[in-house]
Amino acid sequence: MSRSARPRRHRIRTLLTPAFDNLPSRAYLVLVAAAIGVFLHAAYVTRDTSFAGMWPVLVTAPLGILALPLPALVWDTPLEWFGPVLLTAAATAAGLANAVMLGRLAGTLRRQA
Repeated sequence: MSRSARPRRHRIRTLLTPAFDNLPSRAYLVLVAAAIGVFLHAAYVTRDTSFAGMWPVLVTAPLGILALPLPALVWDTPLEWFGPVLLTAAATAAGLANAVMLGRLAGTLRRQA
């Protein structure tokens, strides 16, 4: 591994540490994973996505709301199957960002107590 890859990996690890080093953030990530799992089951197994897409968006709000227009990019195209993948990727990124913010808040409150 090159020397330039190590500092980058360390920066990413440092940035994401608050998302995994406390109980509230971990519980939130489990909730996000469950919502995404329900959505993917509805999208690919039961083929009924009428309200399934709202769960990942609501659980990852406010950042998850930015994911709403993404599936519209592939409507009425041969890549229509890719819409749930786009929504899943955006909801995952939003959930991870929210977990980092929640972890930083928990760390701040822990230090103040």
